[in-house]
Amino acid sequence: MNATSRSVAVVTGAARGFGREIARRLLTRGHHVVITDLDDHAVTVTAKELAHAGDGLVVGIAADARVAADHRRVAASAAELGPVTAWVNNAGVLRSGPVWEQPEADQALMVDVNIMGVIHGSRAAVEVMRERGGHLLNIASMSAHGPVPGLAVYAATKSAVLNFSTSLQGDLDLARVPIRVHALCPDAADTALVRNEQSSPDVALLFSQRSLLTPGAVADAAVALLDGRRLVRSLPTHRAGLARLGALIPRVALPALALLRAQGDRRRTGRA
Repeated sequence: MNATSRSVAVVTGAARGFGREIARRLLTRGHHVVITDLDDHAVTVTAKELAHAGDGLVVGIAADARVAADHRRVAASAAELGPVTAWVNNAGVLRSGPVWEQPEADQALMVDVNIMGVIHGSRAAVEVMRERGGHLLNIASMSAHGPVPGLAVYAATKSAVLNFSTSLQGDLDLARVPIRVHALCPDAADTALVRNEQSSPDVALLFSQRSLLTPGAVADAAVALLDGRRLVRSLPTHRAGLARLGALIPRVALPALALLRAQGDRRRTGRA
């Protein structure tokens, strides 16, 4: 098979979780897929695992989402395989806690990865797709829609991702660049991102839903977005409505969120 005979997709932060499952689905749909992760060993192992998911090529590259040059390097490698038609900015980090107690390094990490990583990745994606067109998907979060006590900095970064994505689409439209931007806002899912923070009561709101989403369900929603023109999708929809209401009427919503936090804390600790 000629490597240039298929379209190419890039998925950042794809050694595990959403990214791995999105990459798997893109491979089954016939793409060559370039996956990236900060962990060199993990991305190599995942690339080998995904090698038989489809008959497209899968290439694993160690890259730091915080570094613009790394995104450009990934884009150049992807373009060598064929025309890049899809780019998914999935890399993200979560740290919980009140803002006055969080280590400054944790706050800087969330801002650098969750916001600047998406900005750097989007710029690289636009540069590599602007002539032929394509789809750019940024993974935001349900927390982008409203207040999330315990995760203030994380929620702020994801709100930024959502606003950046829709604003970027406006810029592309004005410049007549044929790229469609999408933002996916999933609720908490059963991934290492969430499980690694489960011991902290500050993540209780993430467990206030009846069950965590599966990475597969989020990946299905992500790939569906790449098929169309819809800019924003939240998963599940009803939780997004509640979150937006919280942003509109915080004086009413914050006491309600305290009750949801108590419920989530029971589920977080297995007492419900």
